Amino acid sequence: MSIRFTAKAGRGMVALTVAAGLALGVAGCGGGSGGDDKSSPSASAPKDSGSQPSAQEGQADTPLAELKGTDGLLLRVTSAQRDAGGFVTVSGSLKNDGAESVAIPAQTSGDETEVIKHGQSLGGATLVDSKGKKRYYVLRDTDGRPLTTTGLTTLEGGQELPVFMQFPAPPAGTADVALQLPTFSSGTIKISG
Repeated sequence: MSIRFTAKAGRGMVALTVAAGLALGVAGCGGGSGGDDKSSPSASAPKDSGSQPSAQEGQADTPLAELKGTDGLLLRVTSAQRDAGGFVTVSGSLKNDGAESVAIPAQTSGDETEVIKHGQSLGGATLVDSKGKKRYYVLRDTDGRPLTTTGLTTLEGGQELPVFMQFPAPPAGTADVALQLPTFSSGTIKISG
């Protein structure tokens, strides 16, 4: 009898969890009862305010590095954080400084077949430790997907997009590394943590 009671209680908890999740989802999707004029600016706000996630993570306003790319593209690195799990997360934003729409170059994905088959990304990025004479490539999951921002296609004039890349961590004594991304200039960043 206790097994039957436990099974019923477990199903009840699952149903409660699903109901709570749906309620939160509906509340999060509700934009109020205002007209379309009010929802349009808020819908476009995330496109223009790519620096807001940086502020939430405690990142500095002054970028660690700015890498210039082709056709007015600019990669602004705001954080390079060493994590306890043995990796480094590099965060920042990719911005189109020009007035015209620009396609993200395919070369930013790198040239590894396993990475390219998962779509446009920043999978071609590397960290270079010149003192230790090592190059660190973007991490991949077990299916070969790069642990970086994916789905990059086109940036409109002035549009800014938050981006990240994860790499294996260099030795603890290494703080300064060069960040390289195909079609962009190289830049030196300081790893914290």
